[in-house]
Amino acid sequence: MSNTINPGADAGGLVTTFIAAANNNNNGTARNGGGGTTAASGGGGSGKSWYEALSQAWGQTLDAQASRITELSGSIGGGGDQPSNMVALTAESLRMQFVSNSAATSQNSVGEALNALARK
Repeated sequence: MSNTINPGADAGGLVTTFIAAANNNNNGTARNGGGGTTAASGGGGSGKSWYEALSQAWGQTLDAQASRITELSGSIGGGGDQPSNMVALTAESLRMQFVSNSAATSQNSVGEALNALARK
């Protein structure tokens, strides 16, 4: 188990997970101007907005972090209750909190910006 935020593309760090998820979820909608198929909504796309792609990317990143926590807690529950494992679980839990707060903050910021734009 790696304890770095982004250990590299092959190791599946959080940043790499987020970027890969955003790219997979985007399907070109950001380049095409959004999710709708009418001129008023920004042109063609797959019917999926970049905001939805962002949300799904955050969800997949949080799922990956939750899996790391589950893996560590399983090893502790299985008799591996050494202090190093406890510290690693605590660190991963705090990382989950950080990522979760970052996801909520970015979602709120983008949502408020879209709301302000819609009022104009």
